[in-house]
Amino acid sequence: MLHTSRRRLRATLLAAASATLVAAALPPPAPLGIGDPLFPQLGNPGYDVLAYDIAFTYGGSNAEPLDAVTKIDALATRRLDRINLDFTHGTVSAVEVNGESAEFASAGEDLVVTPPDAVEEGSPLRITVTHTSDPRGPADAGGWVRTADGLAMANQADAAHRVFPSNDHPADKAYFTFRITAPSELTAVANGERTAKVRTGSTTTWAYRTVHPMATELAQVSIGRSTVVRRQGPHALPVRDVVPTADRTRLEPWLKKTPEHLKWMERQVGRYPFESYGVLIAEANTGYELETQTLSLFERSVFTQGTFPEWYVDSIMVHELAHQWFGNSVSPRTWSDLWLNEGHATWYEALYADEKAQRSLDLRMREAYRQSDRWRADGGPPAAPKPPAPGEKISIFRPVVYGGSALVLYALQQTIGKDAFGQLERAWVSGHRDRTATTADFAALASGIAGRDLSAFFREWLYGKRTPPMPGHADWRSTAGPAAAAR
Repeated sequence: MLHTSRRRLRATLLAAASATLVAAALPPPAPLGIGDPLFPQLGNPGYDVLAYDIAFTYGGSNAEPLDAVTKIDALATRRLDRINLDFTHGTVSAVEVNGESAEFASAGEDLVVTPPDAVEEGSPLRITVTHTSDPRGPADAGGWVRTADGLAMANQADAAHRVFPSNDHPADKAYFTFRITAPSELTAVANGERTAKVRTGSTTTWAYRTVHPMATELAQVSIGRSTVVRRQGPHALPVRDVVPTADRTRLEPWLKKTPEHLKWMERQVGRYPFESYGVLIAEANTGYELETQTLSLFERSVFTQGTFPEWYVDSIMVHELAHQWFGNSVSPRTWSDLWLNEGHATWYEALYADEKAQRSLDLRMREAYRQSDRWRADGGPPAAPKPPAPGEKISIFRPVVYGGSALVLYALQQTIGKDAFGQLERAWVSGHRDRTATTADFAALASGIAGRDLSAFFREWLYGKRTPPMPGHADWRSTAGPAAAAR
């Protein structure tokens, strides 16, 4: 018995010494990335996230951190002695890896986790992070948006990790479950379908789950004094709008437009790709609208101030809806593929205004062509944009990725014809549904449908410093006028 105990003690000491040696052999924690051309430290190598389960507890004040627990189910794609997550602007109190406590440290905007044992390639990986999620900070930094009555999210392009630990890059889409506990007088909504609503004392817990995978930048959670308005779209699609309760009647003329917008977009590119759609109208000043998946975020003032004509607001609603196909269902593999998102959304926005409000598409494209060389000089070509300005990460949303990229689609339609262009659009969103895709994928598909090699066309239009001649419009000229403001 004494001999056995000594052997066990010796084995324990050897194991502890071995673990100490392994820890000592590891380099200091450091931020990693997947090498995105615009955000090189965004995302992390070595694992593929399959699902997030995120629980928030909101105490009633949007000036105080929320308590949160984020669970990540992933698959290791290589041996991992350490696991990097994107996370900042919150305090971490505990981390577990596959049920065991793990060491953790911050490095840059990464949370670096050292599990007690290395995770082998091909192994399942469950990471549980207990943390806070802080809505305070610069309003233009992204992440939580503090509204007049609570919170909403605006995570594009790289701000989801200001809210929850994640692999914060659209190349790694995953399924999401959200659980939000808040005072019962408030309403909590999130992407996807509601799966539970349970009241306990003075608080209510709401649960939502996405039916389709989603990029982190498209996550949405809203908490406030809101009313959920329901109706049906085409094919009995659930339409769910979330509006300030006090504005329910005032906003109805805008809300009732969505089913027709859905029908119009389906005529262009095919069936809506998700489980539901709707708009989230928040009393906040973001300076932009945002295509969060299944629930697009809009500023209340867009609908209530009367600053913009009706046709323009209509077309912006279609812009965000178009993103559900272009950018959400088919997500960019890298942020340099952003032109595919914004170019298509701007294209359908302009096409809708042309058809419904007689705002000429040709005239709009001619004006975009006039400014295109300046846009390229300021922001780079559509598919090779310049990196964001220091401290201004959303500065990648420049005119060249909106009007300049819609101009590429106009030139493509002029080159291959309307019928082939329509076929391309439908094939793109159906063939890459729920996945990521690249500029090269789009160019290859276009060549296949056109029946000829379009590589020279895409090289000139997407990567050229100067705008090529417009097919069918030899008289169009690009001048060095001032660039328009993005977003």
